[in-house]
Amino acid sequence: MPSVTVKLYSVFFKFLLKHRLQNRTQTQLDDNQFGITSRPEESVVAANPSFTEGVATKDIHIDTLTSLSVRIFLPETSLSVPHGGFDPLSKSQQSRSRVNKTSGSSPENGSLSSSPLSVNPKLDHIEHPLRRNSYGPSEISKTSSTHHVNEEIRRSSIGGRIDSEVGLHMKQDSVGGYRGYSPLLDSKNQICRKLPVILQFHGGGFVSGSNDSVANDYFCRRVAKLCDVIVIAVGYRLAPENRYPAAFEDGLKVLNWLGKQANLAECSKSLTTRSGSDVHRHIVDTFGASMVEPWLAAHGDPSRCVLLGVSCGANIADYVARKAVESGKLLDPVKVVAQVLMYPFFIGSVPTHSEIKLANSYFYDKAMCILAWKLFLSEEDFSLDHPAANPLIPGREPPLRFMPPTLTVVAEHDWMRDRAIAYSEELRKVNVDAPVLEYKDAVHEFATLDMLLKTPQAQACAEDIAIWVKKYISLRGHEFSY
Repeated sequence: MPSVTVKLYSVFFKFLLKHRLQNRTQTQLDDNQFGITSRPEESVVAANPSFTEGVATKDIHIDTLTSLSVRIFLPETSLSVPHGGFDPLSKSQQSRSRVNKTSGSSPENGSLSSSPLSVNPKLDHIEHPLRRNSYGPSEISKTSSTHHVNEEIRRSSIGGRIDSEVGLHMKQDSVGGYRGYSPLLDSKNQICRKLPVILQFHGGGFVSGSNDSVANDYFCRRVAKLCDVIVIAVGYRLAPENRYPAAFEDGLKVLNWLGKQANLAECSKSLTTRSGSDVHRHIVDTFGASMVEPWLAAHGDPSRCVLLGVSCGANIADYVARKAVESGKLLDPVKVVAQVLMYPFFIGSVPTHSEIKLANSYFYDKAMCILAWKLFLSEEDFSLDHPAANPLIPGREPPLRFMPPTLTVVAEHDWMRDRAIAYSEELRKVNVDAPVLEYKDAVHEFATLDMLLKTPQAQACAEDIAIWVKKYISLRGHEFSY
């Protein structure tokens, strides 16, 4: 059972959430497509473009017509370039990482675990961090300055692709007020790593939460460091100011924006390297080089893109994955290689066993979630079997066999767990890699809620996700053994 502290906090949390939801149902709303991405009561943390605690962050407003924004989390390991290039660990030099995946038929087995990686003796000059422990936080060797950042290599995505066309630069002057990391996109003298990209969609029942909240910022930093990836947290428009399909369209818009960024960066690089004349520079700027996001241009590899959704964000991630499958090569160079659904916000008109037994469960009970769906869906569209709410309704496109590998995380004391497990079972029936991780004594949002972020379960969950995701984001020939 959850601890007494969790139970007490749940009572307080549900009281506040119910009060806020009822107030929003009574509020008269203007027709404003611009929307909002955060509530005044939300505790937010400012972006920091310097590598504080190993991760730099930056906020970008990507749509002039709406409030859609993203926060980019860039791990410090993106600057790690060992002398003489990478010397990836061979299979004989890696220790086997064992993974216990639970399916819907036996969810009690819990989480994944792994054993430490052995160190290549040829890389004595590299200071490797300890491999993660499922029951404690990872220990990371820290560098004292940017001059020592090359001495540390993170364990994941071994052999990350190096782009010799991109340079590194830490902008330390105070001109313009920016004192963060700024890569030199037109430099040929320095190199940096290309990292996979995770698009993260926060939770909050479509009506609350934000990509820059304290809890979401902490969670995304943890994922960026454990997975050794660039995390792009999506600040989608909230309901009821912007009802369905606004949040879903925002998620797809960010995926398209990621592809546009990759294409702009490639065009900018090819035009600037062809000639250094002012004429070519003018062409590049006219084409849109000034719109290129430098962090993504220098370090992002959109061909290894993973979608990660938390609670209602899992519904958005699943929608974006479906649209990516339908788009096919139109999204090139973006390729969605996997998705992670953390306690998805699924529901249906025919209740499951957990929806009956756990209807009054911790933090988010069924009555409040139905109220949130009423705020998200219009009155004429409201149905518990709406395609956005129930993934198991017949006739949904595309066919499930085309869906990307899907990891589902569920909690023992979450009334939404059975439908998430059933969706995973349907994916496995058509040979999609779709394991389920169920956590004992856990509640909805146990790995992302502010007061639960530092619990052993939350840490273990993030580590388990990292282990599974690395199967699909590691470069060919450098995958971990399972």
